[in-house]
Amino acid sequence: MTGDIETLEQLSTDYKESMPADLRETKSFDWYLEEVYEDPKVARNAHQRVADMFDYYGTTYDETEGMVEYQLASEDPLGDGENTFYGKVIHQSIHEFVNKVKSGARRLGPERRIKLLLGPVGSGKSHFDKQVRKYFEDYTLRDDGRMYTFRWTNLCDVIQDQDPADDTVRSPMNQDPLVLLPLEQRQKVIDDLNENLDAPYTIQNEQALDPESEFYMDRLLAYYDDDLKQVLENHVEIVRFVADENKRQGLETFEPKDKKNQDETELTGDVNYSKIAIYGESDPRAFDYSGAFCNANRGIFSGEELLKLQREFLYDFLHATQEQTIKPKNNPRIDIDQVIVGRTNMPEYKDKKGDEKMEAFNDRTKRIDFPYVLSYEDEASIYEKMLQNADVPDINVEPHTLEMAGLFGVLTRIEEPDTETVGLLSKAKAYNGEIDEGDDIDIKKLQEEAEAKAEIGEGMVGISPRFIGDEIAEAIMDSKHRQRGFLSPLTVFNFFEENLEHHGSIPEDNFEKYYRYLETVREEYKERAIEDVRHALAYDIDEIQRQGEKYMDHVMAYIDDDTIEDELTGREQEPDETFLRSVEEKLDIPEDRKEDFRQEVSNWVSRRAREGEAFNPQDNERLRRALERKLWEDKKHNINFSALVSANEFDDDERSAWIDALIEQGYSEGGAKEVLEFAGAEVAKAEMDD
Repeated sequence: MTGDIETLEQLSTDYKESMPADLRETKSFDWYLEEVYEDPKVARNAHQRVADMFDYYGTTYDETEGMVEYQLASEDPLGDGENTFYGKVIHQSIHEFVNKVKSGARRLGPERRIKLLLGPVGSGKSHFDKQVRKYFEDYTLRDDGRMYTFRWTNLCDVIQDQDPADDTVRSPMNQDPLVLLPLEQRQKVIDDLNENLDAPYTIQNEQALDPESEFYMDRLLAYYDDDLKQVLENHVEIVRFVADENKRQGLETFEPKDKKNQDETELTGDVNYSKIAIYGESDPRAFDYSGAFCNANRGIFSGEELLKLQREFLYDFLHATQEQTIKPKNNPRIDIDQVIVGRTNMPEYKDKKGDEKMEAFNDRTKRIDFPYVLSYEDEASIYEKMLQNADVPDINVEPHTLEMAGLFGVLTRIEEPDTETVGLLSKAKAYNGEIDEGDDIDIKKLQEEAEAKAEIGEGMVGISPRFIGDEIAEAIMDSKHRQRGFLSPLTVFNFFEENLEHHGSIPEDNFEKYYRYLETVREEYKERAIEDVRHALAYDIDEIQRQGEKYMDHVMAYIDDDTIEDELTGREQEPDETFLRSVEEKLDIPEDRKEDFRQEVSNWVSRRAREGEAFNPQDNERLRRALERKLWEDKKHNINFSALVSANEFDDDERSAWIDALIEQGYSEGGAKEVLEFAGAEVAKAEMDD
């Protein structure tokens, strides 16, 4: 065996260093009081802690969009980018979610609401919810996110009927130790804390002790003749509280089970039957704080498919949200402190929204839409991430494969434009940022029209990334079985077409429309493949640089109303309008728009010069495209198109050079041959016809 290996000692050291130093320690209440005076944030509530968590892992502000991107979602620092989120619409949703949490931290109202993540299947809402819980666990392990709770000790010394097994009892609700102080004394401490607090919120804690802790406090105060100091010194230990979903501490995921057999005790807890014989049924010590709301206290409650619950079962959420209390059966109310998050799909939301009997529940929800991604390049990043995270066989993903798969998905999700000047494909490209300065496309107007037209919002219907990802996976395995070392768009398109009608989440009414969209994508790919083939046949980077410099020299002379030196004669002459138009016409720039384009590229060159960047036409998408097309026009007459069409001349030196040029663009050898057959024939046919 070669290379470094991990020893048990190293693994043990790494684990120990990842845990808080005081995780196993017990402290006194005096110590905790000093600690919160030193750092008041230790006493934050759940909304405040979750809000700070999002900022802790880093943020990026998009001034153009007026939106914050949170790096726990955009970069996933804990997972080395394995679970990143793509798409502006998704980060807008995350931004909206965090804003609601931060508003709740300031007691503006959302702290008394369910944050309801609404979206179609596969839109990422469950993934985001899971990501938040994962980061909350990590945050509470760190010094910035630490929190503490308490446990009762030596109870049998004072309470005669206390079960010896319960001599030490942890706070059943993992409450903050400050709740051990009576309200009047507690408020004095909190007032002091807020004077020293550097935060956009204030510390507040008006909770009552949970019923079991209240029972111990009453008994102990009676024993010590109301000497609170004696109670806290002799019978209370402070311990570190770390959120842990597997242990159901500070995090709880609640999933509906049998719709006909739902029990409120799953949420609020139930009688501990093993303690009834010891304490009696009405004794608060005989209650089992195992309900989902109890487990989530001080952290995050996550309700999966929340609106699948029966109406009566959802009533428990009314007090949990508005009053921030729960009412177990035959027991006193219990104060809770948690961020309540719900997730639901479209059918359940529509059903509950139209139910008048659900008005009170609906009024206590804050909806955050989680639509599908609407930029096809961002969508392609989702599939790229899927492949990076998987054990993908040795196979080359050909250029345009993932982008065209993403384009198909996006076309099924965006609303058809109302205007005749912008088609569905143009809209998808605009959403992808493919807008030239001369294009008459108003994205904001398109978005507003779509929002008015869509039933709930744009991107809330369409084909799921799961379907597309599944078909990409099938296409990969099919390519391997056929001993093809590459995955091409043509193979993926075939799998889409074959399996579209076999996917249960795609309505039958949409089949015809989706097949039409697939043909649109095929045509778009054909155009891109033709461009790649032309690039391979005629591309010359040095010539493009030379032509680009010549174009800019003539443009600057034209703008400055100046002359330019002739390359051959050395004489001063007017800018070559014929040459300038030969470039601009390759972008279909009309005569009356030529000055706008020339000014655009001139400004671009000037900006680059001020930044110390040398001129390179490759860095300007429009100029590069125009120069490449002009170069093609100049060189195509010297190309042997009969060799391009013939499938039997792959060993020809000329064809080998074309294949090598395609390989430089990212194609495999097999993929290069396929695209030459697919698009090369189209190129040859068009040029031979000309």
